[in-house]
Amino acid sequence: QVQLVQSGGGLVQAGGSLRLSCAASERTLSTYTMRWFRQAPGKNREFVAAVSRTGGSTYYADSVKGRFTISRDNAKNTVDLQMNSLKPEDTAVYYCAATTEPPAWTSYDPVYWGQGTQVTVSS
Repeated sequence: QVQLVQSGGGLVQAGGSLRLSCAASERTLSTYTMRWFRQAPGKNREFVAAVSRTGGSTYYADSVKGRFTISRDNAKNTVDLQMNSLKPEDTAVYYCAATTEPPAWTSYDPVYWGQGTQVTVSS
């Protein structure tokens, strides 16, 4: 059973930056497309970003495009989400997830989930 352990997050003012990390317990991360999701209070979980197994392709939700960057280091078994120019509407619990489907697919079934990390952006 692969465990995804998240770190980072916290409280930041609007316009600030945060970096989230997701580390796998086993050296199998390179076999998965990795995605970040978020869930704001009272809302459904939504897709944020995805990166292909090699890191060569990335995809973003329109709401974060140009502000967030997803990256991975398969040697370190980690996936990061760099979040810049944060807005209050980015406030949510963020989750990393491993999926087998290609990153461009909009239908997928995550195999593993991280524990979630709170990101709060104050205005």
